[in-house]
Amino acid sequence: MNQDYLHTSLGRTGRPVFRLGLSASYRPGRETVFRAVDEGVNYFFAYGFDSQMVKALREVMKTKREKIALATGAYNYIFSYSSPRKSLEKRLRQFGTEYLDVLMFLGVMKPKELPPRVLDEMVKLREEGKARWIGISTHDRKFAGQLAREGILDVLMIRYNAAHRGAETDIFPHLTTHNPGIVSYTSTRWTRLLSRPKGWPADQPVPTAGMAYRFVLNNPAVGVVLTAPRSLAEFNENIAAVRKGALSDEEMAFMRRFGDAVYGRKEWFM
Repeated sequence: MNQDYLHTSLGRTGRPVFRLGLSASYRPGRETVFRAVDEGVNYFFAYGFDSQMVKALREVMKTKREKIALATGAYNYIFSYSSPRKSLEKRLRQFGTEYLDVLMFLGVMKPKELPPRVLDEMVKLREEGKARWIGISTHDRKFAGQLAREGILDVLMIRYNAAHRGAETDIFPHLTTHNPGIVSYTSTRWTRLLSRPKGWPADQPVPTAGMAYRFVLNNPAVGVVLTAPRSLAEFNENIAAVRKGALSDEEMAFMRRFGDAVYGRKEWFM
C-alpha cells in the first residue's frame, strides 16, 4: 500500500523506496548517480556493463549500503542464458557488496525462457541470503500475471506506459494474493510519447517526460518507475517533475488519448 505519492514499500519485500528509480544505461555521468542519492532515490537498476553506476554505487555503498536497493542480475539470451549464480557472484565483486537486494533474470520474452532450473537456482540464492529478493523483467504481460498469481517471485519488472496499458488488466488485478513489487520501465515508450505522432492536431500539446513518469506513478499498483536520463540535467528535470505530485483527472485523460494515438502507429517496440 502506498504511503504517499513518492514513497512506498515495494510490495511484499517491505523495502521502503522512493518511487522514482534510476537506471544509468544511457551513461548520464557518475555525478547523476550521486545526485540521485542526495535527492532520496534509493532504488537503482544496473546492468553489469553500467560502469558509471557500478563505480558510483560502489563508493556510495561503502557507508550507505542499507540505504541502497540494488537490482541487477543475469541475462536471458533467448537461445541461452547466463547462470544466475555466476552472474550474482560477479555483481557482488563489481559492486563491492555481500548481497544483492533484488537478483533479476532479465529479458524474459516468453515462459519457456524462464526454465525451472533458473528459477530454482534463484530461489536457492535467496535462501542463502546472497539475494534478499528475486525477480524478472518481461514484456509478456500474461506470463507476468501468472507469475504474480503463483507467488514465487518477489519483484516483477514490466512495461507500463500511456501507450501500453495492458498491465492494468493482465497483471495488476493478480497482485493481491502474493503482492510482488512492481517496477515499471519504458515509461516514455523509447521517447515516442514525447513527440507528435502522425495525425495528432498541431494545436494540441505533447507530453513531457515528467508527465510520462507521473502517468505511471498515478497507478498505485506500481512501486517504482525507472528513469534512464542521458544527463544530470535530464535527471534534474525528471525528479522535479515527479515532485509535482499526481496528474489530475484531466491530465490522465489527455495522456491516455495521446497514448492511444502513439499506440495506433503500430510500431514494434520491446
